[in-house]
Amino acid sequence: MKIFRAIGLTLLFLLTTLSSSGAAEADLRAIIAKFATAADFSETGVIVRELTATGDPAVERPLAALAEGNLYIRAADSMVFVGKEGSDSIQLFDPLSGEAAGEASADDLTQIGVNNTLRRTIRDALGTLTLGSKDPTVRIAAADTMFKTPDAANIEPLDAAIASETVASVKALLEQARGASILVSDKPDTDKLAAIALIGARGDRNAVSLLTSVEANASGAVKEAATAAIASINSTLAFWDAGQNIWYGISLGSVLLLAAIGLAITFGVMGVINMAHGEMVMLGAYTTFVVQQVIRTSFPGLFDWSLVIALPLAFLVAALVGLAIERGIIRFLYG
Repeated sequence: MKIFRAIGLTLLFLLTTLSSSGAAEADLRAIIAKFATAADFSETGVIVRELTATGDPAVERPLAALAEGNLYIRAADSMVFVGKEGSDSIQLFDPLSGEAAGEASADDLTQIGVNNTLRRTIRDALGTLTLGSKDPTVRIAAADTMFKTPDAANIEPLDAAIASETVASVKALLEQARGASILVSDKPDTDKLAAIALIGARGDRNAVSLLTSVEANASGAVKEAATAAIASINSTLAFWDAGQNIWYGISLGSVLLLAAIGLAITFGVMGVINMAHGEMVMLGAYTTFVVQQVIRTSFPGLFDWSLVIALPLAFLVAALVGLAIERGIIRFLYG
């Protein structure tokens, strides 16, 4: 009896899940069908927001198609499809499942138009949907996009995402994106000052770009805080840039040093005195660089062969300079 009861409960669960899934899909299709009756861009925007409010990842497909101008209405039955232009017709796909749904001529379809305002609405909607993705990398990308393109409308979905986020590193990025959105909203100055402190701690060039925009448009304490944060970030970046340049200098200098030591040993065995090993290497390297730049600008079709052309010229230039030094200076020192 217990086995039959377990089987019955399992079947009941599966039937309940399937029925709720079917109902959810039917609701989504009903919303998508409204595109066929939208009279203008504002009504289309309302439908976009209605789809976004469902929170269902399946709506990413029709929204992305709408943003790209690939969402169509079939005149025969007013059904909405994702379309892909072919050689002589448009291939149709189901807006939710992506399954092929036949084809139609362009005359039988009406493209759903979008303007810049609607594109921004769709972009924000897609960002909101990706905040709920199970993949942390997708959530990170969404947070980064929202940070770089802040919008006051993002605050509410970001609040919800932050509340449910379990990965500390992702949560920190979401909080920074929320701070960026606060800075372009009409939130109180106290909230904006806290956001500036949070973004200032981020400390990268994207933070400087955002804070520079805030500094230009704000006043009072917010402007002063943005100015101070920019100065602090620039100071830190200058320090790391200097360290990076020193590291690069040591790395490149070590190459010349190793070449000089190797050539010194070789020439020492040969009984030849030469104190210009590094300089000769530098001349060859610079010749290679110049040849590649000339080919890039004047003969771009030969650029794949630029290294083959530059190498013999590098040896030739180094040899000619060495010959000039020998004839002009060294020969008078023979004793």
